[in-house]
Amino acid sequence: MKINQYIDHTILKPTVLLQEIEQCCREAMEYQFAAVCVPPNFVRSAKQFLEGADVKIATVIGFPFGYSAIEAKIAESILAIVDGANELDIVANISAIKNGDWLYIANEINHLMPVIKSKGVTVKIIIESGVLTEEEIIKCCDIYGAAGIDYLKTSTGYAEKGATVEAVRLFRLHLPAHVQIKASGGIRNYAFARELIDAGATRLGCSASVAIMKGAEGESGY
Repeated sequence: MKINQYIDHTILKPTVLLQEIEQCCREAMEYQFAAVCVPPNFVRSAKQFLEGADVKIATVIGFPFGYSAIEAKIAESILAIVDGANELDIVANISAIKNGDWLYIANEINHLMPVIKSKGVTVKIIIESGVLTEEEIIKCCDIYGAAGIDYLKTSTGYAEKGATVEAVRLFRLHLPAHVQIKASGGIRNYAFARELIDAGATRLGCSASVAIMKGAEGESGY
């Protein structure tokens, strides 16, 4: 497996320009990344730029803090799917997690899943592991694992702490085998990317994807 096939080539800064989205898509095609991850308002443009390419289109829902009402997240999800998104990276309500409102967290995912999965779209849930306790992470693994999500994702990239090897290992220890792991936030070089993969990550959300690929040149197995 080549490391490029692990990467979601990501551009989510609030000042992103259309030409940067186009460049992101060109790079994704050149390096054959698994997906691009773009803001919701650029999904249609990304679909045009990637026409004919074997690159998935991911976007974010409830980004970056997860505060949006459940109904709003459902609406965002439907619109993103209509625009052409294949994968949705949905921010869990981090405030609800920190307040131990597990009923809300379960209710949120149980309302989202039927809508999204009926369209055959991949669900990634972001829990912002860098601001959670180990016990909170384990509880999230239990709830989201039971809900049948496709990926649990470490971070938005907006918290003070992004992906860590320790968080990925903790995810893998407590998630069902069918739930994959996406690590994101602060992945800027090949060595760290490889560590996260070795710990159990099967996707990496990176804005430094091209630099990671250059660091991987000459390495065997990736």
